[in-house]
Amino acid sequence: MPEQKVNYDVLTPVKLLPRSAMVYSDKEAVIYNDKRYSYKEFYARVNRLASALKKKGVGKGDKVAFICPNTPPMLEAHYAVPMIGAALVSINIRLSSREIAYILNHSDSKVLFADNDFAALIKPIIDQLPHIETYVNICDLSEDKPLDGPDYEEFIATGSGEPVEIEVDDEYQVATINYTSGTTGMPKGVMYHHRGAYLNALCEALETGMNSQSVYLWTLPMFHCNGWCFTWGVTAVGATHVCLRKVAPDEIYRLVEEEGISHLCAAPTVLIAMSTFPGAKDVKMSRRLNVVTAGAPPAPAVIKNMEAIGAVVTQVYGLTEVYGPHSICEWQTQWDQLPADERAQIKARQGVPYITALYMDVVSPTGMEPVPRDGETIGEIVMRGNNVMLGYYKQPEATAEAFRGGWFHSGDLAVIHPNGYAEIKDRMKDIIISGGENISTVEVENVIYNHPQVQEVAVIAVPDPKWGEVPKAYITPKPGASPTAEDIIGFCRENMARFKVPKAIEFGELPKTSTGKIMKYKLREKEWAGRDRKVN
Repeated sequence: MPEQKVNYDVLTPVKLLPRSAMVYSDKEAVIYNDKRYSYKEFYARVNRLASALKKKGVGKGDKVAFICPNTPPMLEAHYAVPMIGAALVSINIRLSSREIAYILNHSDSKVLFADNDFAALIKPIIDQLPHIETYVNICDLSEDKPLDGPDYEEFIATGSGEPVEIEVDDEYQVATINYTSGTTGMPKGVMYHHRGAYLNALCEALETGMNSQSVYLWTLPMFHCNGWCFTWGVTAVGATHVCLRKVAPDEIYRLVEEEGISHLCAAPTVLIAMSTFPGAKDVKMSRRLNVVTAGAPPAPAVIKNMEAIGAVVTQVYGLTEVYGPHSICEWQTQWDQLPADERAQIKARQGVPYITALYMDVVSPTGMEPVPRDGETIGEIVMRGNNVMLGYYKQPEATAEAFRGGWFHSGDLAVIHPNGYAEIKDRMKDIIISGGENISTVEVENVIYNHPQVQEVAVIAVPDPKWGEVPKAYITPKPGASPTAEDIIGFCRENMARFKVPKAIEFGELPKTSTGKIMKYKLREKEWAGRDRKVN
């Protein structure tokens, strides 16, 4: 153990659980279907998982991967893994086998926990995973154990429920690694440190007004920026986690009524599904429902529809590299009297830095000079502070590029209004955000270029009423070739996650500059004519 100091203690989010287990011992901590765990039971399960991992030789610096929806094991992993000095790698359940194999190998993951509903993604790549020493099946939907390893409950039964020593002696140890495709085809491993996770977790609770009486519904995937740090923030105040395996409006509203949900986070596509659900207006809310949203900014009409059924919507903004949210559209009481349309327009802004983030600016894309606060001059959003990542795992050059000038560069173009609130106008790079998921156009293009009949391809975002925006591929076939849209889409489905597959294909010559560079902006102008493309 490091030397104890009277005026210093290492900040780590895993220390939030022992406190709540002491203060709220018999209070419900986790609800999932017919399972209800008190804080005392939740803490014991985390200790069993941690000690079971230690018995398998997992320790400081090791990586433990989970591919799992929002069920209790995924939540327990957010404490047990970093508690023993290891790093949690939570993997997007919507990725393809090829993408998962890359992440597992690049992260050097030593143990893999897989929900049995997603084992089909793992089985084809088993022989491509030399680093994995232990497989554990999370048997949630059935008792089948498709991978060669124990069931989760069997595994944690090998551990002890007694408190495990927290092996974190440096706030800048890696607590988790979250993979994001970013703006290139090569996924980047974003390293979160314990200090940033601790501070952002506390700030989530503070900014959203949570307390020990709050009940949080897990509509936001825990694999997204560790659930924006709500995995730890909810526990910090002794609130209740309500786990949800699959996001569906009828189930969300059932739980809102039956469990008295007070808070949830969701991408705009989830809000659209909720606001258009036929039974939404009949939902009986026993308390105020606070909804936090990010991703592509929700249309003001969606915000209006959600608030019409009794929800209060708050817009936040951030990226994986800053632990999820970095700024929030802090509400001012003088805006309460504005017409609903004007209120919704303000709520769609990205706002001001979080209390623990503090530092965010919009600067000239050609330099680092702050742009005028006039709501018109466009610049790039840059951030710095406690909740900026350590860097990209095993990618020092990409880290240096992201941190140039002493700030993290978001790649997002925005304006600053006279009141200091930021509003995103566009992205500097060609990232597509579809239903809250990042899609790299370069990655999609690289896959399509492997099709034997494709000469050239350009992928852009096009508007979509459900997902906000989706990929569309413009393709020039090879001479003499006649691929069909079905051919291309089928090829993509075999080689990438379904949400990345282009929803439309158009064949023809691509517009180019005199030097032969494809002019994507010409394609975007055609698709977005008369419409503003605002992404977050």
